[in-house]
Amino acid sequence: MSLLERHLSPDFRAGAREGFVLFLPLSVGLVPWAIVTGVAMTSAGLSPLQAMGMNIIVFAGAAQLGTLPLIAAGAPVWLMVAVALAINLRFVIFSAAIAQGFRGVGIRGRWVCGHLLTDGVFAVTLDKMLHTESRDWRLGYFLAPSLWSWVLWQGFALVGIGFAGQIPKSWSLEFMATIALMVLMIPMAKARPMLVSVLVGGGTAVALSALPLRLGLFVGIVAGILAGFAAERWHAWRAGQ
Repeated sequence: MSLLERHLSPDFRAGAREGFVLFLPLSVGLVPWAIVTGVAMTSAGLSPLQAMGMNIIVFAGAAQLGTLPLIAAGAPVWLMVAVALAINLRFVIFSAAIAQGFRGVGIRGRWVCGHLLTDGVFAVTLDKMLHTESRDWRLGYFLAPSLWSWVLWQGFALVGIGFAGQIPKSWSLEFMATIALMVLMIPMAKARPMLVSVLVGGGTAVALSALPLRLGLFVGIVAGILAGFAAERWHAWRAGQ
């Protein structure tokens, strides 16, 4: 069976429909976030071409927003890379958690899906990705919301880039983006290890907020991830007793 035939299989289409419908209400939150990111990239001094290049290549709103102040300040490249890696460390956990959902998928398909992985898609697809046998269904279930997320992100970031000087600050789009992140975080925090990670990471970031170059945020990210790992290990140990 060819790759095209596989992707047009009934299982793939059924998974794609279910994944898209499930993610569609949540995807609305991407709109203000993408616009804010587009505006921020332009405000940091990037040309429209540079901004869209960053948006397509990086495709990670938190990392983009986190490194823009460093770009504007002329910080060294190594620091920008370190900051982006620190912000995106959560995807190491996400990837490890969802990896079994791609059993039977080739290495090229995994690379593509890895680039498309976002917080929202991870949150809504994880359970069924791990507990569904059909490879084609799982792939469709993941790719449909992922590609929709990618299209929304690129399109509305372009809107932000194009209309950066015309969007009223009174709209407070950055606040809407924060709400969208909270919608993702709160359901995930029901699990005890995730709750520990959120509390430790958030508390550390707030306590160290006075550090220069927003380093307190990045220390908080690392502390939250380590705390989450420790809580998960402790929970597994207690369950084995």
